[in-house]
Amino acid sequence: MIDEIRFTLNNSEVAITCDPLKRLLDVLREDFGLFGTKEACGEGECGACSVLMNGRLITTCMVPVGAVKGKEIMTIEGLRETERGKTIIEAFADGGAVQCGFCIPGMVVAAESLLSRNAKPTEDEIRLGIAGNLCRCTGYDLIVESIKLASERGEGLW
Repeated sequence: MIDEIRFTLNNSEVAITCDPLKRLLDVLREDFGLFGTKEACGEGECGACSVLMNGRLITTCMVPVGAVKGKEIMTIEGLRETERGKTIIEAFADGGAVQCGFCIPGMVVAAESLLSRNAKPTEDEIRLGIAGNLCRCTGYDLIVESIKLASERGEGLW
């Protein structure tokens, strides 16, 4: 079955005509050319494909595009154009959180999700907030410290 699906993508209204069961991950990458959303596990376990749907963190490898009809989707590409996104990305760079970089888009999106709910999270709250995002390089300490730094630098943004 083919259907027209309209939704907001990175603050722009979009429409796509496709099978509503096609994964949102594939639509973002193949149809919209947004490659910051990555596939790793394909099972919703690693967070590499994380985006925000109506401000809530989701894994796009587990979501059919039909489920986003009428919703707002924010990817790393859209987030990096916002003041909040820039604050998080700069804090990750300055805090040394980026190593291979594969997990970083999902981590940045997870950080935005956390900070939008809790502007001054504790270390434990940060670790819980990024728990669905796996990193094979850093051991998470630099990512946690970078999110603390973003929280401090972005005071009043969240």
